[in-house]
Amino acid sequence: MTKDLELGWEEWINLPSLNVPAIKVKIDTGAQTSALHAKHIEIFKVNKKKHVRFEVSPLPEKPNLTISCSAPLLDKRKVVSSNGESETRFIIKATLILGTKEWEAEISLTDRESMQFRMLLGRSALDPEMIVHPSESFLLGGLDKSIYRKKKIKSLRSRRALRIALLTREPNNYSSKKIKLAGEVRGHEVEAINTTRCYLDVDMDNPQIYYEGSRLPKYDVVIPRVGTSITSYGLAVTRQFLLTGATSLNEPQAIANSRDKLMAHQLLASAGIDIPITGFASSSKDTKGIIDTVGSTPLIIKLAESSQGRGVILAETKKAAETVISAFRGLKANFLVQEFIEESKGQDIRCLVVGGKVIGSIKRKNKGGDFRSNIHQGGLAEKVSLSRKERSVAVKAAKALGLSVAGVDILRSKRGPLVLEVNSSPGIQSLDQTLEINVAEQIIIFCESQIGIRG
Repeated sequence: MTKDLELGWEEWINLPSLNVPAIKVKIDTGAQTSALHAKHIEIFKVNKKKHVRFEVSPLPEKPNLTISCSAPLLDKRKVVSSNGESETRFIIKATLILGTKEWEAEISLTDRESMQFRMLLGRSALDPEMIVHPSESFLLGGLDKSIYRKKKIKSLRSRRALRIALLTREPNNYSSKKIKLAGEVRGHEVEAINTTRCYLDVDMDNPQIYYEGSRLPKYDVVIPRVGTSITSYGLAVTRQFLLTGATSLNEPQAIANSRDKLMAHQLLASAGIDIPITGFASSSKDTKGIIDTVGSTPLIIKLAESSQGRGVILAETKKAAETVISAFRGLKANFLVQEFIEESKGQDIRCLVVGGKVIGSIKRKNKGGDFRSNIHQGGLAEKVSLSRKERSVAVKAAKALGLSVAGVDILRSKRGPLVLEVNSSPGIQSLDQTLEINVAEQIIIFCESQIGIRG
């Protein structure tokens, strides 16, 4: 008999399959069923199989420390507690580690908030060779509280099924379908949710999101792919998901930074990232001044909130620039005036940054003489090799705006790489097809890496 199999009546146990590195457990040979304290229990399906999602607070003295868990649903049974009360509980199978002993056991999920121990280990879960000393405690050692530091818990994370909300009004476009498929292939539930059909109950104690008349369950991750025309509402919905405990692929403020082109350029400039010379003015009296600030024509005039190459105009002469600026002012639209980089006319480089790394890049070239290179405007994509400087600039640009996932557009100029734009919801089709990579899978893998402990 090894010492590792000799247990006190209370020990610290590791539940690696649930990502719970340590929880104090009462070992009770008088009880048949094992039980784990679980909150916010919900059922969801992954590939048509039922899973259960729940939260564990492993340390009673730290109620705000919560771990999101999920596991395949094994069964639903009536369990009689020690006080004689009958309760129907969800049953899961989890991996347990005590000392050097590792095994699987069935565990019931229940509310043990009023109990001294957040977990009870019954005799059905014990190995026949284990000896329990009812007068001894922690024969396997005490708790190293540093295990619950966020940096340490990250290295202990295990794969589990996630419930992912994909915010989009276009569930059938290429990017949405690929992200949903990638999530499901990796064992997660991905639900496409129309952003504009969500309505919000903003409450300090119990924030909720309703969708098409029904309350939404809790999600582990939200992937916001919010169109520019609904940026404000889309960000409000994303913030509400955060209030309910979800992690966002890109933070709402980071998305806002990227959508406001003036703010984005100011943030890039403040981070020491080179950009085309950019001007902005409010008064019509400053039209000449803003043109002179940017330099000689031709120059670019673009709406402050635009995408896919729309709202971007090339003015060949000062007179043309003044006419376009006057028209934009008549529409009460905010716009930027920007220098035209002649040597990059009709082409740019799109770098996809995920989690602080460039995972792919393409050169986009216009077709038919258009000065814009956007694929949505008929541009073509081809493979391109990045210089070390270009790769560094792309990563720095995403970081400057606070984006975890970003499409960074770079112009190759005589003075080096210039960041033209940073997109918070980049399309992935051209990257997939040109580079023959699975961008959506990389995005889902990054989502997995972000799920862990809150508190």
